[in-house]
Amino acid sequence: MDGVDRFSLLLLEPGEIYFEDFAAVYILPEESANNNDGWEEKFEDGLLRGRLKVCSKSLVFDPRDIRAPIIKFPFRTFNSVVESKTTRTNELLYSEGEKSVVEVTCSMTVEMLEGGVLQPYKFCREDHKHKFQLIYAEVTTVLPQICQLQRASTLPPNDQNTMIQAIVRSRQSRQKFDRSLLGDLSETEVFETKANKVTPLVTNPGTVLLTTSMLYFQPHNNADKQYPVIRIGLPDIRQIIKRRYLLRQVGLEVFCRDQCMVKHLFLTFKESEDRENLYKLLTEQEKVNVDDMRQDNMSYQWQAGAISNYDYLCYLNSQADRSENDLTQYPVFPWVLANYVSESLDLTDPAIYRDLSRPIGALNEERLKRLKERCKDMPEPRFLYGSHYSTPGFVLFYLVRQYPQYMLCLQNGRFDHPDRMFNSLAETWFNVTSNPSDFKELIPDFYNLDGSADFLVNSLRINFGVRQNGKPVNDVELPPWAKDPRSVIKIMREALESEYVSNNLHQWIDLLFGYKQNGEEAEKADNLFYHLCYEGSVDLTAITDLNDRLALEVQITEFGQVPKQLFTKPHPRRSRSYGLYDSLHLSDVLEGELDSVEDSAECEENCERGASLEVQ
Repeated sequence: MDGVDRFSLLLLEPGEIYFEDFAAVYILPEESANNNDGWEEKFEDGLLRGRLKVCSKSLVFDPRDIRAPIIKFPFRTFNSVVESKTTRTNELLYSEGEKSVVEVTCSMTVEMLEGGVLQPYKFCREDHKHKFQLIYAEVTTVLPQICQLQRASTLPPNDQNTMIQAIVRSRQSRQKFDRSLLGDLSETEVFETKANKVTPLVTNPGTVLLTTSMLYFQPHNNADKQYPVIRIGLPDIRQIIKRRYLLRQVGLEVFCRDQCMVKHLFLTFKESEDRENLYKLLTEQEKVNVDDMRQDNMSYQWQAGAISNYDYLCYLNSQADRSENDLTQYPVFPWVLANYVSESLDLTDPAIYRDLSRPIGALNEERLKRLKERCKDMPEPRFLYGSHYSTPGFVLFYLVRQYPQYMLCLQNGRFDHPDRMFNSLAETWFNVTSNPSDFKELIPDFYNLDGSADFLVNSLRINFGVRQNGKPVNDVELPPWAKDPRSVIKIMREALESEYVSNNLHQWIDLLFGYKQNGEEAEKADNLFYHLCYEGSVDLTAITDLNDRLALEVQITEFGQVPKQLFTKPHPRRSRSYGLYDSLHLSDVLEGELDSVEDSAECEENCERGASLEVQ
């Protein structure tokens, strides 16, 4: 039952930093060891071998034996943490005499992944003494570090955040890139700086090193067992995109070619200057040869029918700082179909489609009228929609079956109420067009033929609870026109590539990425969101109070973020469209066509429109 690596940064609180770990033996409290009803009864000697992980807000014990849960000890629940003595481990460790241990008395522990099963966390609210014998490290060395972090948890929130940040900065400032990890010791170093690697709901600090041959990222901890150091050969880089992160221009995402083991790397920096320096030096390297993804070129190709609607929306999302690595800015796709109750669909019938010229919140006139009345009585800055079309919670609403661990992280170890989960496409469409606080759009997964349909199926057999109607939450209820989850994606993709959508998609682009996104035009289009959703609404760097800044970051994360504006004039309409089959084989369809298209009057009109497309 040993050897399974279960620990993940997703088990920590959002924003919590994992520093280091130590081989240890956990001596179960006597009260727990005598428990005949729980997992403790499996360990008659009351001893567990594993790793004790020191984090910024907790200690975490990761047992080697998968039958036992990973146990978190939040610092805020500590009554005391001291050095004490024990002889209980002598037989296990073949030692004699009293040994020093770290003794923690706390009022709550959090048990996770017992038996390797993904389920809601168990919060045990009892006062117990927990002892940890460090096998190789000295208690006198480790205990002061734990005490310092525990003291921070006792301070008022403002002072607590300040002290934790100071501890984090102090630790990270001592971290240097390990030169023994270089692929070639003859490499010439170009630039080194500190950065965070961003993955969904997690930021992990580390050091970035650019050489004349490679781009490296070395985490400051051992959380990533797969990549203790990330190595990207410069010739393998196909795209380098500056990213916005928490409404600040401090992100950089690197995309790699197919042969590279690392597909992408999303980094954020403390200051935009560090991002700019790395970007400049990286793009100047001779071995870096990125693909031509200029916005004017891609927009023209879409207008001419050379790329699919799906690919163009993916491109626009990427240009607007939307990334699958950042759930606060996950790619946004439109609801296209408006019929989830019929037995069959005629994709040539305009009546089955949603009005793409209107934001999702304006599709129901009665609801819109009530929202406008509320908006009139508001003080400035006013907003029409108090909820956004994309937030981490909304993204995971759709993806909870595929990534339940993300939802547990986001919601403090719990799943949402069964009746509020993504149970049915028809039910969700009804809610987003009638509920006064539900305006969420879709995500690319609903249209991605190369992706998985797992987000529609409870393939992990997770117990999400039982609804009020007595039915357990299981697979998503599909529309009658779909025979299985894969057919849902196929039909929705066919709808996305349909003539109706091709003729109207530019209007939705105006709302999300274009001139109707903010300001007076947004107000005219009934497309006005809470002010913190917009870039430039607040300058986080100017906020000196750390507590205020962290509070604003939480608000920005929870309210959602409007994409970066890409266009300031109406987006041209697409001049030609292809069906689903043709959109997936455009290189064959277009072979020999583009030369003739370029000479046509239709293409001349597109070129004129493309020239008038003002890019931000």
